[in-house]
Parts: sequence; structure tokens; C-alpha cells
Amino acid sequence: MPCRGTVADVRISVDPSLDPASYGFTHQLRVRFAETDAMGIVHHSRYLPMLEEARVAYLRHIGHPYDEIRAEGVDMSVIEAWCQYRKPLRFDDVVDVHLDVATVERASFQMSYLLTVEGEVRATGVTAHGCVTTEGRPTRVPTWLRDLV
Repeated sequence: MPCRGTVADVRISVDPSLDPASYGFTHQLRVRFAETDAMGIVHHSRYLPMLEEARVAYLRHIGHPYDEIRAEGVDMSVIEAWCQYRKPLRFDDVVDVHLDVATVERASFQMSYLLTVEGEVRATGVTAHGCVTTEGRPTRVPTWLRDLV
């Protein structure tokens, strides 16, 4: 019997670039003390909220705040997330979260991320999103998002 969650089920297909210049948007944030663990480094669970903060800032920056997208009847659910921790983030680091829309399919898209501190790579990530209606049914990616790639 096949196992659920096998490699064949993975939606992520993007290999994020390590070059900040290859990203179309950068959001800066500062690591808060509450995000660190007993070893004084950012806990692994805190990276996904950083990606989300940057993603929401990006949508706002390009003129499509998430609340307006939802008001138009579309949600962009995260269906898969991947993060590679390359070097720890620490309290009070100023982190540049570089991001771009990497791929767009009919009803889904992927975003790639690069986290740097003073130009040094700290982490990479990818999120896969499925577009759904307010009733949770799959729907097409908005035209404006498709046009970004």
C-alpha cells in the first residue's frame, strides 16, 4: 500500500536563488526576542510567519492588499511550505526577506524567498498556494498575479 505524503505528492518545484538581485521585492524586519529559543537563535517555527509577513507586504506593495483579494472572493491558501535553514538568525538581526512569484499554474502558484542579514544568506524558502473561493472550492489564479511571472 502506498504511503501518504510520498515525494510524488510534493507540490514544491522551485529552487530559490541565492542571489538577492534575482528577487523583485524585499521586505525588512527585525528579529524580536520572543522569536528566539533557549540557545539565543530564532526558533525554526518563526520562519514561516516571517515569510507570511513579507508575502502580505508584497501584495500590499503591488496594489493588491490581501483583504481586498478576499473581498473579491479569493483566498490564497498555503498548501505546502519548505524552508532551508543555512545559518541562524539571532535576536535583533535586521533581516531582508527577498521574494518573488516563482511559478503560476491554473489554480496555484509558488513564491520563493531568500532571507539575508547584511547580504549574508541565512535561509531560503518556498510556499505553494492554492486559490480557492470563499466556499473553499478551487478557482483560477487572478489574472494580475498570472501577469507577474
